[in-house]
Amino acid sequence: MEAVSLNSLLWVGAVLFVCGVICMTTKRNAIGVLIGVELVLNGANLNFVAFSRYSPLALDGQVAAIFVIVLAAAEAAVALAIAMNFYNCHLSIDVDRGDELHG
Repeated sequence: MEAVSLNSLLWVGAVLFVCGVICMTTKRNAIGVLIGVELVLNGANLNFVAFSRYSPLALDGQVAAIFVIVLAAAEAAVALAIAMNFYNCHLSIDVDRGDELHG
């Protein structure tokens, strides 16, 4: 079985990253923006793991990817709690109405 080349992995990571950025900029609700953030982080994780596969220090990229996954899980939990609270107040999760929030 032939191994996947580094260029192929980097292209897939770049496509995931670009899809995430497009999703973050075009979606109007908070859930769509969160999905875009997750796609961006997954594209970065794929690049970390791809570079770690072809480097002599094989665990550096994998440790960074696990760290990013843990941070993404915490970010998603906090963001969903904020979105649910925002929905309870405004009956919408449209991110354009977020300018009404004051500290």
